[in-house]
Amino acid sequence: MAEENEKTESEENVEESVARGERELDFILDIPLELSVELGKTKMLVNDLLQLGQGSIIELNKLAGEPLEVYINRKLIARGEVVVVNEKFGVRLTDVITPIDRVKSLAAEE
Repeated sequence: MAEENEKTESEENVEESVARGERELDFILDIPLELSVELGKTKMLVNDLLQLGQGSIIELNKLAGEPLEVYINRKLIARGEVVVVNEKFGVRLTDVITPIDRVKSLAAEE
């Protein structure tokens, strides 16, 4: 009978720890992050920029069908492909950068 009480107390401690851990993380859930999706890049002169108008085409450094890059706060976190859902564009993630690779990329920037 004492063993049953110990198990119950142990289970209660685990549940309390989980609940406490969730409460401790609650404060970060509302932190805004900047998410951006990069289709490609290019460099241009100011003169070329001033010549742009409706219908102009800007050549990017990526080929059609290459994955898009998904950044959070300017840090690469995933790659994906364009999808259309209810006439709106979206991104299907095809490759999520591992936490270890993200840390390595941070070290490489310094």
